[in-house]
Amino acid sequence: MRLKSVNPQENYLLLLTFENGEIRQFDMKPYLDLGIFQELKDLKLFQTVRTSFDTIEWANEADLDPELLYQKSIRLE
Repeated sequence: MRLKSVNPQENYLLLLTFENGEIRQFDMKPYLDLGIFQELKDLKLFQTVRTSFDTIEWANEADLDPELLYQKSIRLE
């Protein structure tokens, strides 16, 4: 599932839009104590999230698998 856009939200949530039109919400909190993702506790760095190819990436080069993003997110629309 290709990711079209990502928007950081409050409380370490990500609003994801996929190419099929689905809008989903992904909670980053469970990942913030793991490896490079610990750096994302810095809200300024968390806000740097952007799409990169078919997934998302932050300024510190942390990224997540697009299938994980889809499977672990909650459908909003």
